[in-house]
Amino acid sequence: MGTPAFPSDLCLQTARLQLRPMVAEDAEQWLGIMADPQVMRYWNHAPWATLAEAESALAQDRAAYAAGQSLKLGIYRNDNDQLIGMCQFFNIDDSSRRGEIGYCLASNAQGQGFMSEALDGFVAYLITERNLRRLEGEIDPRNLASARSLERLGFVREGLLRERWCIDGELSDSALYGLLADDNRSN
Repeated sequence: MGTPAFPSDLCLQTARLQLRPMVAEDAEQWLGIMADPQVMRYWNHAPWATLAEAESALAQDRAAYAAGQSLKLGIYRNDNDQLIGMCQFFNIDDSSRRGEIGYCLASNAQGQGFMSEALDGFVAYLITERNLRRLEGEIDPRNLASARSLERLGFVREGLLRERWCIDGELSDSALYGLLADDNRSN
């Protein structure tokens, strides 16, 4: 059956941000984020090198979004409409009412509370509007800022997958985090 397609006009508003689907015209800004070694330090693939990679990824994301297979929203600043990152929901299991989240933030936007603000709105939408029971996140355990972001929302570290990824010859572990809707409502 599959998850119903997400609304085509979905836009989540926070005090300083809008979370909305990225469009083809965002490719250059998206490449700037995904090509930054600081942003990609703990990611599960190497930094991008070409505009074609960004364009291809955006096209794939739009198709998956339209099919209800994943939800990837760009994070845009309200004051200048600049794309500064993204939040995504993927590996959706309708029968279990669960899925995974992922996120990233441009290096020049880090340390200003933008990710906490974006994730707070994103998680609230997933739990209340999509009626999810469980959310999961997988991060590199060395990424302490990401761990703090998840823990602030009530996610609990539930496990560790040792040497899960090998990116450019470097092995890394994955820390698994989970949040139950009931946990989030009690925060």
